[in-house]
Amino acid sequence: MSDPHPTVDVSAFPHDFLWGTATSAYQIEGAVAEDGRTPSIWDTFAHTPGRIDGGDDGDIACDHYHRWREDIGLMRQLGTNAYRLSVAWPRIVPGGSGPVNPKGLAFYDELIDALLAADITPSVTLYHWDLPQALQDRGGWPVRETAEHFAAYAAVVAERLGDRVKHWTPLNEPLCSAWIGHLEGRMAPGLTDLTAAVRASYHLLLGHGLATRAIRAAVPGAEVGIVNNLAHVEPATERPEDHAAARRMDGHANRWWLDPVHGRGFPADMLEVYGVQLPQKTGDMAAIAEPLDWLGLNYYFPSAVADDPSGPAPYAAAVARPGLPRTGMDWEVDAHGIEALLLRLTHDYGARKLYVTENGSAYPDVVRPDGTVDDPERAAYLEQHLAACARAIRQGAPLAGYFAWSLLDNFEWAYGYDKRFGLVHVDYATQKRTIKGSGHRYADLVRRHGALARRAA
Repeated sequence: MSDPHPTVDVSAFPHDFLWGTATSAYQIEGAVAEDGRTPSIWDTFAHTPGRIDGGDDGDIACDHYHRWREDIGLMRQLGTNAYRLSVAWPRIVPGGSGPVNPKGLAFYDELIDALLAADITPSVTLYHWDLPQALQDRGGWPVRETAEHFAAYAAVVAERLGDRVKHWTPLNEPLCSAWIGHLEGRMAPGLTDLTAAVRASYHLLLGHGLATRAIRAAVPGAEVGIVNNLAHVEPATERPEDHAAARRMDGHANRWWLDPVHGRGFPADMLEVYGVQLPQKTGDMAAIAEPLDWLGLNYYFPSAVADDPSGPAPYAAAVARPGLPRTGMDWEVDAHGIEALLLRLTHDYGARKLYVTENGSAYPDVVRPDGTVDDPERAAYLEQHLAACARAIRQGAPLAGYFAWSLLDNFEWAYGYDKRFGLVHVDYATQKRTIKGSGHRYADLVRRHGALARRAA
């Protein structure tokens, strides 16, 4: 169990460490029908009755499309030097393939320029789940053509922004797109089809490899990586069945996404578990294994699992462990998992550079009468996980940056607006932004590190 109030060893972080925040387009932008943007699968999913808690949708969200200058101002107040954002595919190529929308490109053009003017390094994600609905209507990720269209879209964005953007991520959390969106049905497009899920997973990774090649062709010196939400998995008991379940869950959540991009192919044991033939063609595995400059880790909670033969693949179910604190998402708080995963990526996969691309917690914040938002649980979560990152660095993990999730409270997918992850509170009725106590704590850590780095220079 993590110390609830650890001391964060800021001296462990490299002098050129990226201290950032992260968001995604559909969760904050709003303006879903402005300036040529067409619906994504999340617009469709969110407007399907019963899919989103509270009947919420992302039509307005944080209105970042109109308020981005204010949001950059918040980043400056926090003192962060990096920002991880995603580009909305249906803003750039409204039909999924074909004509490019100049107004969509112009929006991100202006945003990137303003970030650089504020001395904030942009890290651009090309796919954070908002597939154009037009492509879903033609089969979506289970069909090969979607991977090819994704590479073409990546080329368009890279050619436009690549003179200023060097940090690129084709895919964010392909596990969620494939497994939660196509197998569990809790995310867009809301399918429960194992064959479709496996095919989607394959084409997502193929699309990542093809997009990586497209980015590098357009941007000399580009640094390209993949962002995975990985699980630190442990068996719930010492029963052999639970140890086997933990191995399957590790394959499902981790090895399926890491092994192919490292040239190891898809795990044979998981191919047997799924029983689905991959849609493989000559040259695919080389594309999927296109070398990466860095690996991104999204981490929120650990996972203790038990055998569940009656459930869906991988036939393993998460088990709540007594004694651990839990967030407003009912997720366990245990920072050991982020340390263990950073070291695993270092030692098992030979990572040359790592970023924590998302890490954060949701709690039911309360605005006090004086207008401030005190969130000590989120501040403690932040400190625990940054302390664990520092320990991993001391043990050799090449961690080069940390992006807190999230800059703003936002549309939290199927949970709607009830779950708040932001370092900045958003009053959705007025769009007023208020930096929370956790945001001020993060800013203090960033300042402390900056002062150390300046003295060492």
